[in-house]
Amino acid sequence: MSVKSAVLGYPRVGVNRAQKKATEAYWAGKISEQELQTASQAVRKERWEAIKAAGVDIIPSGDFTLYDGLLDHSFNFNVVPERFTKQGLSPLDTYFAMGRGRQDRAKGIDVAANEMGKFFDSNYHIVKVDHAPTTEFKLVRNQWLEEYKEAKDLGIETRPVLFGPITYLALVRASRDAPADFQPLDLLDKLVPVYVEVLKSLKEAGAQSVQLDEPILVTDKAEAYGDLYKKVYAELAAAELPITLTTAYGRVGKSLDYLKDLPIASLHLDLNREPQQLDAALEALKPTGKGIELGLISGRNIWKNDLAASKKLAEKAVAALGADKVVVSTSSSLLHTPISLKVETKLTPEQVAWLAFADEKCEEVATLAAALNGEENEAFQKNTKDIAARREFETTSDSAVRDRVQAITPEMSKRKSDFSVRSKVQAEAIKLPKFPTTTIGSFPQTKEIRVARAKFGKGELTKEQYEKAMEDEIKSVVDIQERLDLDLLVHGEPERNDMVQYFGELLNGFIFTQLGWVQSYGSRYVRPPIVVSDISRPAPMTVRWSSYAQSVSKKPMKGMLTGPVTILNWSFPRADVSKEVQAKQLALALRDEVIDLANAGISAIQVDEPAIREGLPLRKEDWDAYLNWAVESFRLSTSGVEDKTQIHSHFCYSDFDDIFPHIQALDADVISIEASKADLKLLDTFKEFGYKNDIGPGVYDIHSPRVPSEQEIKDKLAAFVKVIPAERLVVNPDCGLKTRAWKETEESLTNLVNAAKWARENL
Repeated sequence: MSVKSAVLGYPRVGVNRAQKKATEAYWAGKISEQELQTASQAVRKERWEAIKAAGVDIIPSGDFTLYDGLLDHSFNFNVVPERFTKQGLSPLDTYFAMGRGRQDRAKGIDVAANEMGKFFDSNYHIVKVDHAPTTEFKLVRNQWLEEYKEAKDLGIETRPVLFGPITYLALVRASRDAPADFQPLDLLDKLVPVYVEVLKSLKEAGAQSVQLDEPILVTDKAEAYGDLYKKVYAELAAAELPITLTTAYGRVGKSLDYLKDLPIASLHLDLNREPQQLDAALEALKPTGKGIELGLISGRNIWKNDLAASKKLAEKAVAALGADKVVVSTSSSLLHTPISLKVETKLTPEQVAWLAFADEKCEEVATLAAALNGEENEAFQKNTKDIAARREFETTSDSAVRDRVQAITPEMSKRKSDFSVRSKVQAEAIKLPKFPTTTIGSFPQTKEIRVARAKFGKGELTKEQYEKAMEDEIKSVVDIQERLDLDLLVHGEPERNDMVQYFGELLNGFIFTQLGWVQSYGSRYVRPPIVVSDISRPAPMTVRWSSYAQSVSKKPMKGMLTGPVTILNWSFPRADVSKEVQAKQLALALRDEVIDLANAGISAIQVDEPAIREGLPLRKEDWDAYLNWAVESFRLSTSGVEDKTQIHSHFCYSDFDDIFPHIQALDADVISIEASKADLKLLDTFKEFGYKNDIGPGVYDIHSPRVPSEQEIKDKLAAFVKVIPAERLVVNPDCGLKTRAWKETEESLTNLVNAAKWARENL
């Protein structure tokens, strides 16, 4: 009888981003489908062997994906909207088109991607395929069986991982043609037999258990799902394959009342975020004979786990249920973390001792299980010393930064006049036409830009040579915008590697990895900075580039900054200081930058907050505390300028219904939102609540390589004016253009500008 260890999931990128490179090579036509599949198989083998080598007992399979796990489920269940089946594409190309769209004019192929959304409160994006009352499920590919057998052939026993059926249907979307009262959860009776088929096939192949991920259980809505869970899991139990039900990203709350009675073998809880839920869970599970999986090792951050503290918590479970009923595991899949610290050669030994990436977290899980089984080995002892050293470091701080936060007054978060006054002053100062056109900030990052940045980083270019290269690129981008006849220009951000990393590198308080890649969506990976100490701005960060851009154009220029909440949410924040304190430190640094940009003659400044909705706690009772400091942080960043400076902000994938008063409270002069794939549902919200400031709904999807037609954009603008006053509308893409190629960018923006000019005459 012993405590076992488990990992809920693992990064998909592969060492040296092998999977990303193979996928993008396939898209570019450089490798065949078979070559892509061979590369993917190698990455899966690498993942399983790494987890096994760490000493983990329960290894996941079926969590690998070429694009997105939720998309995999839809595709495998034959949920492929008709617009994709009409294109004459291969199954693999149909799958990719569902995630990123597809356009090939020569072959008559033109199909937009499915809607994307954020996965709970993470920066990972899911693909939300349309479901309708007529949707019929059929198992067209049993990915979970294939990968289980693939691992078994390598001599590795795994636990297959699927989204639970209720979470799956809760995350996808209703098709635009579905009746207003339809919700995908209405399809459960059709879907569950497919799950039973998968589970039976796994049992027949020799699987010992299955992991069903049900993170929807940590939301308020799930507390009303008791009858659904009892019915569905009774049917799943007929497959006679033991089920571990996982509940990552928060607390299960009152749902525990029915979870304890489900016919499952074990219940997983996120005890890294919500350790206080353990006592109630143990009390509920003890009479049932069920096991518990303790999510003690964070799947969301990169800080080394305090194994001694985790051991004390786990010992309570062992005492209550017995060692054979306890598994220690990660709090969620490790897809939110980089792969390994072993490749990080530039971090100091002190910094390495603070951190744990996916491979190290696997080792932590195994070490914790060993300690609970009576073996506090060398790794456990080293962990205790490393935690003590980090705690000692945390006691030192930049007193000037903390004093400045303490000195914040309410007046610092207020513009001098309200929007009705500011908008008139700005109209006179900036002189934009009706339906003004602009972009969200970034323009294509070409190979030449990346090469110049790499050479500068290696010392192969002098500072003067690098800055001249960036100036040449900025001049080119400005010239293109002028030729396209855009109204409010940007400098294009050629000097920026990433919208968060760039600022982190120029601020005090951050450290960076070399290969700490984390998946955002599809083949898009980012390297989140790590906040290790108090944050401050030693010098201006963007003024030099925006000023140069303004000097080569007579048109107004928009300065581009990433907001404090987004920088924090898209970094790995400190664990010892509240997010509120860290956000306000960032806000003060950005406030100085905004003032410097305005003083340099930049008439519009965009402070992007695409992650403000993402960071919203999953339980409504926790919302106000977060939203109050998030809104204050944005306003603190932007309120130090005169009325003539037009403040913009940008938001992605945001469901604004529940937090609309806080969006209004940001008091940005112009907000731009992702609306191209979400129909008009966001705009209906703005109409319902009476949004008074200017708004730029995205008129086309930049996450897809397809070029929208001029008529397509005209149709969107005509629809927009039915819900938003024409004088309040700004015309822009739905996000930055960094990941796009120049040809499609110019074609898309040409159509955008022409549609805006048409709107001025006709709307």
